[in-house]
Amino acid sequence: MPTILVIDDDVQVCETIASLLARLRYACETAHTLEEGLRKLETADVDVVFLDVRLPDGNGLDALPRIRLSPSRPEVIILTGEGDPDGAELAIQGGVWDYLVKPSPIKQTTLTLHRALQYREEKLSRGDAAAVALDLDGVVGTSPSMRQCFDLVAHAASSDANVLVTGETGTGKELFARTIHRNSTRRAGNFVVVDCAALTESLVESTLFGHRKGAFTSALTDRDGLVKLADGGTLFLDEVGEMPLSIQRSFLRFLQERTFRPVGGTQEIKSDFRLISATNRDLDAMVERGEFRKDLLFRLKTVHVELPPLRSRPEDLKPLAIYHVNRLCEQYGVPHKGFSPDFFQQLAQYDWPGNVRELYNVLERSFVISGLESVLYALHLPQDIRIKITRAAIARPATGEGGIGSEYATSPSAADGNGDGSGGARDMVPPAKRADGQHGPDAAFTSPLPPLKGFKRLMERKYLEILIGQSGGNLQEMLDVSGLSRSHFYALLKKNNMSL
Repeated sequence: MPTILVIDDDVQVCETIASLLARLRYACETAHTLEEGLRKLETADVDVVFLDVRLPDGNGLDALPRIRLSPSRPEVIILTGEGDPDGAELAIQGGVWDYLVKPSPIKQTTLTLHRALQYREEKLSRGDAAAVALDLDGVVGTSPSMRQCFDLVAHAASSDANVLVTGETGTGKELFARTIHRNSTRRAGNFVVVDCAALTESLVESTLFGHRKGAFTSALTDRDGLVKLADGGTLFLDEVGEMPLSIQRSFLRFLQERTFRPVGGTQEIKSDFRLISATNRDLDAMVERGEFRKDLLFRLKTVHVELPPLRSRPEDLKPLAIYHVNRLCEQYGVPHKGFSPDFFQQLAQYDWPGNVRELYNVLERSFVISGLESVLYALHLPQDIRIKITRAAIARPATGEGGIGSEYATSPSAADGNGDGSGGARDMVPPAKRADGQHGPDAAFTSPLPPLKGFKRLMERKYLEILIGQSGGNLQEMLDVSGLSRSHFYALLKKNNMSL
C-alpha cells in the first residue's frame, strides 16, 4: 500500500488530503513543519510527498534536494496557496512531479497522485535492471546538489542526446563532459575538444572540417578536421557562449545534418558524433540580447546539467581537499598527509570565487609550503588567501553578517559606505546599551534576542532590500553583485515574500 506524506501547516488541508487518501486506501502521514517532515522522511518509507511552499520553519522549495534524496526517494507534488511562476520554475527545476495551486480540485489532485504513483511503480520495477554504476573518477561531491547532477549524468550517459553543461568558471564543466563520455556507449571513441573562443571565420572551416591538398597555399596534404576525429565519439564545444554570432548560422546546419565538406573538397562527409557543450555564460540572456541564436540553443540544450558553485555546497570542501591532497602525495611519492581542524575551518570561511579550480590551486600551494610536514595546518594556506579570509572576518560585522550587537562601524561613512549615515549596518541591528550602560554583544536588541535562524533571515531580507535599492532593480547587476544564480535569487525573494 503506497504511503503519502503531507507537509503542510494548514491542518484543514492535511485532514482533507488524509480523508481523500483513506478513501483511496492509501496510508497517510502528516507533518506541520518542514523539520517534522524531513524527520519522518528519514524513518518512513514514503512514495509521494505533498509539499507546501511556505512553512513556519522554512521554504519547501529550499528543501527539495533533501526530500528527493531522502532514503525512499519519493516523488514530490507541490501544493501551495499562492501561484508563482518563478516558484513553479524552481520547483520543476528541482524535479517535482507537479505544481498545484490551492484550492486544487479533488479530481485534479487525485489524477496527479495516480500518475505520480504509476510512474514510481514503473521506476521501481525496472530499478535493478536500469541501475548502472557510474564511473565518477575525479568527480567528488556528496551534497544534494551534486547528487542531482550525478543523476543527470546517468540520464545523459544512457542516451545520445545533446548535452549542455553550465556553471561558473572552475566548477568542472569539462570534467563532467568527460564523465558523460566515459559512461556512454561511445567511450571507445575520441573525446574531441573544440575551443569556441578561439574560432574565427577564417579558421573555423579548416579547423572543424579539415581541408584537401591544394585547397590553399599551405595545404600541402589532406588533413582531417576535429569533426572527423570525433566520428564515433564525442565532440565537446568548450565555451560555446563565446562562439561568434557570424559562425553560429553555418554551425547550426552542420549540427542538424551531421554532414560537412572539407575546405577544397567536393563531397559531403558524414560524422556520427555525440555533442556536449559547455559555457559559463547565460545563453538565455544572450538570446534575449540577440547575441546567441535561439535555434542553436535549442539544439544544444536537450539535456541541461547546471553545476553548482562551490560556495553553495560547503559540505563538499573536506572531501575535495582530502581527495586532491592525497592525489598530490601520490604524484610526489610522499606519505599521505593529515589535516588539522583549523585547516578545514579556514577553507569554509572563504567564498571560492574560482570554485574547485581555485581550491585545487590553493591546496597545491599549501602542499608545497608544508614541505615534509605530515599535517596540513591553516598556517600552510597561502598568505593571500589567509589575508582575504581575515579581512572578510573583520569586515563581516560591517555588513551585518556577524558580531551581534557590535558597533559595526566607528563613523557613518564606515557603516554605510557613502558617508550619509543611511542604510548601513547600524540601521540593520542598532546597538543597545547593557544594564551597566555599556555597549556589548549581548545588547544587540532592546527586545529579547531572537533565535539564530530568525536573525539570519532578518539579515538576509535586509541584504536583499539593500541589493535591490542599490541596483535600481536591475536583475543582471544584482546577480553580478551578489554572486547568486538567477534561480537562487528568485528563491530568496520568494522565501522572504519579496518581489522586484
